[in-house]
Amino acid sequence: MAGIAILYCKRVKDHSCIACAKCYKAIHKKDGEFARHDEIDLVAMTDCGDCPGLVIPRVKLLREVAKGLDRKIDTLYLGARVKLAMQTAQCPIKFDELKSTIERDFGYKVVLGTHSY
Repeated sequence: MAGIAILYCKRVKDHSCIACAKCYKAIHKKDGEFARHDEIDLVAMTDCGDCPGLVIPRVKLLREVAKGLDRKIDTLYLGARVKLAMQTAQCPIKFDELKSTIERDFGYKVVLGTHSY
């Protein structure tokens, strides 16, 4: 079973989706990027830490909380709203650099986007 965590954009969340309902639907149906997993254990969802790109401190906190709860994260998703913010709202995240840092420093596989709704 894949342990996943999702980071959403703090500024865009609840403007184009309420309560992450679209991600929950996509996880349930294994739509979009979630299709890569046979079974999914959603370990956590949290925001990116807000601009100007405070993702790494959030991932550190996420790792500490998951470890304290004896939960394992394999894959970290930067949610559909983060992807939207990067495309339309001048999000300061440089995905390739962030992906390399998280994969190297935390050992999580990193996926940009979650679903297409």
